[in-house]
Amino acid sequence: MMVIDRERFVSVRGWANPLVVFLVVVLLAGCASRDARQSGTAGVAEGRVEEGLASYYADRYHGRPTASGERFDQQELTAAHRSLPFGTRVRVTHLDNGRQTVVRINDRGPYVRGRIIDLSRRAARELGMESSGTARVRVTPVR
Repeated sequence: MMVIDRERFVSVRGWANPLVVFLVVVLLAGCASRDARQSGTAGVAEGRVEEGLASYYADRYHGRPTASGERFDQQELTAAHRSLPFGTRVRVTHLDNGRQTVVRINDRGPYVRGRIIDLSRRAARELGMESSGTARVRVTPVR
């Protein structure tokens, strides 16, 4: 049977826990990318291209707050995306007619399966998709 000296065990344990916590914090900090520490944009690959279905916001959302805290204005070139950071600018290309526009991400969504971006009415008009409501698009982050 093994006998443990209680005083010695407690004293070792007293300094070992903070040391373990310190090492874990240092290791985790080393795993974060430089961009993530500086700008909060981890996970966004520059030049990441997505293709899929776009839609645009209904008029009833005009003036309501977006997830970023600003008010939605259907006459601005803005959009909702599930994961891109707020403020990210993306080029949206309508794949059927080749028209393009650049929008700024200021909201989260879309919440309809199969869609990759929700555009403001102005962006939809510039892409020529206002009457159809949806379009096949390519979304590319721009600098």
